[in-house]
Amino acid sequence: MSKTILAIETSCDDTSASIISDGIIKSNVISSQLDHSKLGGVVPEIASRKHQKNIAYIINEALEKSSINLHSLDAIACTNGPGLLGSLLVGSSFAKSMSYCLGIPLICVDHIKAHALSHSINSFDINFPFISLVVSGGHTQIMYIESYDKIKIVGETRDDAVGEAFDKCAKIIGLDYPGGPLIDKLSKKGDSNKYKFPDTNVPDLDFSFSGIKTSFLYFIRDNLKNDENFIKKNINDIASSIQFKLVEMIIKKLKIAIKKYNVTNISVGGGVAANSYLREELLKINNSFGIDVHISKLEYCTDNAAMIANYARFMFDDKKFSKLDVVPFSKNK
Repeated sequence: MSKTILAIETSCDDTSASIISDGIIKSNVISSQLDHSKLGGVVPEIASRKHQKNIAYIINEALEKSSINLHSLDAIACTNGPGLLGSLLVGSSFAKSMSYCLGIPLICVDHIKAHALSHSINSFDINFPFISLVVSGGHTQIMYIESYDKIKIVGETRDDAVGEAFDKCAKIIGLDYPGGPLIDKLSKKGDSNKYKFPDTNVPDLDFSFSGIKTSFLYFIRDNLKNDENFIKKNINDIASSIQFKLVEMIIKKLKIAIKKYNVTNISVGGGVAANSYLREELLKINNSFGIDVHISKLEYCTDNAAMIANYARFMFDDKKFSKLDVVPFSKNK
């Protein structure tokens, strides 16, 4: 069915709007907030205020770039959760207002499900069932996906998300926020076998990253006692070693999931999916297991409205519309 949808994404600190028409993304505009890098993390109140300031401009830019007229839209989609509640309220309120004023359906999208299917953006060939790994600053989940609307979480973190672990370890060694990309960059010049960190024993397909974060903190503290310049002298090796351990923990669980569910396809999305070492290890899985690994394109790894628009196209076809009294949610359902 031919349709044109405007999607809005405001789950954290990026304001984004996207237009999808006949299943193809026509525009995807993202405004990243810079204030948080100076503060060492996302401040919810600041984030929501920035969304309020930017959202109308971002939507207008998405419409202009797509050459789509506002009155040609068939539906309005938005992220309904999980995420920062204040940020979600800005996006969902704006989407509800547009839906009401234009007299077109509202489609509320689960942020994590959108990440899980982000590899299918601009594609009409999706092989169900498959295993999906979503790794980001707020989420680390393995899902068994039978169809776009039949998704079962089979593994998740019991504490920190892997992206959060990257950022916290980066902060410990004095790197700016977000630290994950900086660790990735420094790792390219380091020795991943230089320093060893302990494994965490968590049953089944669940994860735990709080222990590795604490171990890293004590490791840095103890070495600084012996040499105050330890970090400066060994920054590349430190970054490479902690990145190796965090990625190893993810890959280990993913391999177990592949064997358990006997799938021939996996998808990987979320901000940490942009990590170059993780992508290398995923390609090794592709070769050794003889399965197809679908990693989201770099521009669709971090939070973006294109993935919301992409998921909304499936919901539109099934007429899964939302009422205007729908309430955003901050945590996984």
